Order: sequence, then C-alpha cells, then structure tokens
Amino acid sequence: MRIIARVAVLALCAGLLSCGASRESASSADTTPQLRRDGRFLVDAQNRVVLLHGVNLVWKEAPYVPPADAEGFTAADADWLAQHGFNAARIGVLWTGVMPDAPGVVDHAYLDAWHRVVELLASRRIWMLFDFHQDMLGPIYQGEGVPPWAVDAVVGDLTALLGAPSLGFPFNYFTPQVSQSFDNLWKNDGAVRDGFRDAWVAVARRWKDQPYSMGYNLFNEPWAGLEYPSCLIPLLGCPAHDRKELQPFFEYALAGIRSVDPHQLVWFESEPQGSSLGTPKGFVPVDGETQLGYSFHYYCPLAALTQAVQLGLLDALPVSGTCAGFARASLREARDQAERMNGVELLTEFGATDDLDILRQTTAAADAQLIGWQYWQYKNWRDPTTTSQGSGAQGLFADDTDPASAKADKLRVLVRTYPQATAGIPQALSFDPDTAVFEYRYTPRAAAGPTQIYVPLAVHYPHGYRVELSGARVRSAPDAALLELDNDDGATQVEVRIEPR
Repeated sequence: MRIIARVAVLALCAGLLSCGASRESASSADTTPQLRRDGRFLVDAQNRVVLLHGVNLVWKEAPYVPPADAEGFTAADADWLAQHGFNAARIGVLWTGVMPDAPGVVDHAYLDAWHRVVELLASRRIWMLFDFHQDMLGPIYQGEGVPPWAVDAVVGDLTALLGAPSLGFPFNYFTPQVSQSFDNLWKNDGAVRDGFRDAWVAVARRWKDQPYSMGYNLFNEPWAGLEYPSCLIPLLGCPAHDRKELQPFFEYALAGIRSVDPHQLVWFESEPQGSSLGTPKGFVPVDGETQLGYSFHYYCPLAALTQAVQLGLLDALPVSGTCAGFARASLREARDQAERMNGVELLTEFGATDDLDILRQTTAAADAQLIGWQYWQYKNWRDPTTTSQGSGAQGLFADDTDPASAKADKLRVLVRTYPQATAGIPQALSFDPDTAVFEYRYTPRAAAGPTQIYVPLAVHYPHGYRVELSGARVRSAPDAALLELDNDDGATQVEVRIEPR
C-alpha cells in the first residue's frame, strides 16, 4: 500500500509519447471483452481506447478475500461502483491466499472465493486487474501477502542477529532486517521463485478467459532492499534495481503465465518511493512481448510530512507548497518508463486520504497525461497498515457497512466526467470538479462501437447537461448517464464540451 505517504519523510528530511496507437495488439477476431495494449493506450475488443477510473479492493486479513456481507463486498457494492462511474478494480488475490502452505500447492477454494467477486464485477462491465498484494512481506515483519514458507526461506542473518523489528507499518521497511529479506527474495533462484511463478500460473489458468480482465499485476510495491536510499536521489533513482533484480524475477513469472495465457497483459511494478517523486526507473523491453503494463503508485511526499507532524515525528513542516509538482513528475516518469519498456502505464494506487487538494491535483495531472487510475481504496476494510494508527481516511465511506455514509466532498473530486471508451486516439482531456465543465479532444479512427463518455448526473449535473460538439454526433438520449457519440464521416478531429444546465 502507501509506503511513500508515511515514510518518504525520512528520506526528505535527510535531503533529498507517443500519442499514437499501433495495431500490434489484439486480433480483430477476438471479441472477448478484455483489455490489450495498443501503442501507448489500452483498447477493448471493439478497438476503442479505454480510460480507467477505478478503485482497489484488497482485504489484508485472513482469509484475504472480502466477505459477502455489508462490510465486505456484495452485489450492492458492484452496483454502487458502476453507478458512480468506476469502471476498474485492482483486486488483491494474494500470493499467500493462492499458495499458503507450500510451493506448488494451490488453494483452489481461495480462487473460488474470489471468483464470486470477479463475477459481480464482470457482470457490471468493470475491468479487473489481478494483484499479488503485499506489505512488508509477512507476519514476521508485521505485514502480509507473501506466504510464510516463502518468507521463512528469504529471512536473512540480520533478522537472526537483531530479531524481527516491531516498529509497524511502514517503518519496518527501513530496517536492515526487512531490506535484507527483500534482497534475498529477488535473488532467490529456487523454491521461492518457482512458487511465485506457479502461483501466477494458477491464477492465469483460472482467469485467462475471464471477461473484463485486464491482466496480472505481479507484485505490489517491491521494496528495493538495502539500496532503498538511492531510490530517492533526484535524476538518479535506482533503475538498476528494476533492471537487475526485479525484471529477472518478473520475467520468470511472465514465462509461466505465458505457458497458459499467451494474450493478457502482465504488469511490472517498481519500488514505491521513487515512483512518487518521479525518479528514473529501469525496466526494459522483453523480447517478443507486446502486452506489458507498467503499474505505478503516487503518494504526495508533502502528505508524509503532514502525517509525521501528526505522529509527533516532526514539530513543524520543514517545507511548504503543493503536491501538484510531485504528481506531474511522477506521471511524466511513468509515461517515459512505459515507453522505454514497450508498455502502457496505469496509476494503480494514489490517494488513501481525505485531503481534497491532493486528490484534485493528482486527478488533474492524470487527465493532462491521459493516464488512467485506481484509487486506494474502496473501503477501509480493517486495513492493518492504517487502522493501528487510527486512520479511516483511505476509504470512500465513513462506515464500511453503510453506503449512505459515502464522503460527498471526496466523491465530487473522484466521480468525474471522463471518456470510458473512445473511437479514436485521445489528444487532450480536462474536467473541473467545481464547475463540472468537461473538455475532450480526440482523433477519430475505425472502431466497432461508439465513443462513450460517463456523465455523473447525481454528483455534478442534477439538472442535466449541455453538449457542444464538433466532428461527431450524439446517438444517446438527452441527459444520458452514458453519452454516446458517432464520429462524422471524414472528421479529422472531435471536440467535446459538457457543462451543467
């Protein structure tokens, strides 16, 4: 989860386009509703560019899947997401849930339990990213996600010498014991690496043909180990960690996935600290592979300083200013990294806060870069990395069991007018959550379906909306929640403006 939002303070105090789309991706004969990479964008089976606005769904306590009750996830939750325009979910199908007891031994009942949620989401046409989520490896380090047998195999001699740290999340990350264990994980070439691959093979075999899947996020926030301080050095970062440690580990799992699923996207993720600062990353292309994604996280470092003051770690903020510059730097580097690895980028975590300024700045920067996102997270869900510190700010509800407790001011920022599917190549996008004015420009191209723009009537347009349009014509009913457009014959550009009545 949100390491940078709590721990970048330690490093900060120490001192710190391609706009086109190729046709190298999915076959036109493939009508399964799954996402593929096409140039710098995600496309659906109708050859439309898809932009994602989603949430994270990660239950971090055993049994590592949300229960089918009001606190957890039910059909009412899937309906709520669809009604509020969220068209994507990153779901925490944890490694420790898939393969809890021994390498190669898959718990198929765990996959069955998640399939209930998968079907609810797919039936609402919500795109799903399967995620091996983790924080601080496992329980020995007050974390979760990596199975105990794998953690036991990578625990280093520093843990034996110093004992397991008990500083809690996220501070254990910065201890030599945890950092050394992550280093051991990346260089393991035996049962742990095989088990990681085989767990992903089991997931891919189960959901390779799943409608509304968008692939596999291999490992959440892979810590850089003992070299972590270098990841925050401006203009330098720690790209060697990506290239020499993470990429071989990920490619091993990728090969396993490709043995059962040759088509779906596979997403690499880098360490979280530098991602939030925009320091350079080091993933490179994989020979013969066109369906790669780059998953990255952004948590404003200034928010970490605010939290440090609240926790008594600092007497006052040593810096002042806005998060907007950090957001722009983070998203620019993500775009560059995706291009360097021949992939597509997605902001798979941000937020975890009720700070509306941070949410405004992040979503505005994502619009400007034409990058989709998945907010952290849908509900608080007893998250052990935050509830121990009394934080209920990460979720969209004041009470996880009560949909009526949704945070209205937060929704006004996150529930936005945006193009869910475009029969063309996006060029520019903006939305003002205060005025509800939406502007969008794209270059038409052939597609088997219309451009679809989600318009949040209840949140932003209670009296309906007006559309100004050139290069296309409206095919949906007036004031429809899903505005549909057909491109005009011969149009070279489409411009759309939406404002409240």
